[in-house]
Amino acid sequence: MTNAAYRRSQLEALVEAQGGYRATPPLLLKADPYFDLAGEEFGRRLLLTTDVTGAEYCLRPDFTLPIVADYIANGTREPAAFSYLGPIFRQRETGPAEFEQAGVELLAQPDGDIALDQVLTFARAALRLYGVSPEVRLGGVGLFEALLAQADMPAAWRSRIRHRFGHQEAMERLLSRLEQSGDSTSSAVVARDALVEDVTARMVSAGLSLTEGRTPEEIADRYLAQQTLDAEHVPAATIALLRTYLAIKGDVLTALREIEALGEKHKLFLGAPVRAIRRHLDGLGEARVTFDASFSPRLDYYTGIVFEMRGQGDTVLASGGQYDRLLERLGATAPIAASGCALWVDRLEAEWPK
Repeated sequence: MTNAAYRRSQLEALVEAQGGYRATPPLLLKADPYFDLAGEEFGRRLLLTTDVTGAEYCLRPDFTLPIVADYIANGTREPAAFSYLGPIFRQRETGPAEFEQAGVELLAQPDGDIALDQVLTFARAALRLYGVSPEVRLGGVGLFEALLAQADMPAAWRSRIRHRFGHQEAMERLLSRLEQSGDSTSSAVVARDALVEDVTARMVSAGLSLTEGRTPEEIADRYLAQQTLDAEHVPAATIALLRTYLAIKGDVLTALREIEALGEKHKLFLGAPVRAIRRHLDGLGEARVTFDASFSPRLDYYTGIVFEMRGQGDTVLASGGQYDRLLERLGATAPIAASGCALWVDRLEAEWPK
């Protein structure tokens, strides 16, 4: 047996050892949930096709969403553990569009902290199979949301700022815009009926349909809503607080102390989410652990602690965290704890010396 085959057999055994149910979602899945839940950026990487009715499907781009969707559809709220190892399909700038992922998903476990520790342990064990001593980057979605909930700003801006968390360029553009809007006076609100008439006339003049796509009323309402939002200024001190927080990164203990000091300075209650991060450090053993206050996967259903494990060349080999919000987005009527991670098998195999 070759080294590669031996490592693969070990990985297969590790996946099986997680217990629970070995998940094998269909290769062809409806595309709409990915656009709705993962956004256009992820959607551009899907391999798409349509059926005879025009419905859009994609080759399976991940395991998490179909596993969770099936769990919710079955109506159960019992604790469940899923593991997987198989192909996924995504368009990439380099490399094949078909490659393999392995992972675990732990749903409705009685103790969410223990479940996340199990996920972290699984990821570290998988990397050890390939001789990798990773650098672990932690992020705190729950920590940022706690800060955001207490920061001085109009309520209308909180969801927009939260939506950009993890998108550093988008966040910077938004904060810069907020700084500029704070120096200007609000424009007069245009009367809705007059605005609808103006939009209608412009659409007719341009030969655009008034019924296909957005209607004149929808366009007018969106414009007026944006005007109202622009008039709601975020204080300069709050923007400075956000910038200071998002710039914190480095050794995990040093970074958390900086966050605690920032919280004390601004009279923010951040103790609970900071303690939640500290509780998981022992489970990471001797790994090099950093904390990046601006880090979050570009998926807004993550809720608590998130992580990446990187190998040589800063390559991401494993990623995941707590994603309770995904179950709510898929129809759960009560909060359900969820933790999981995915391993990039092709990258792991490239790390192992030939």
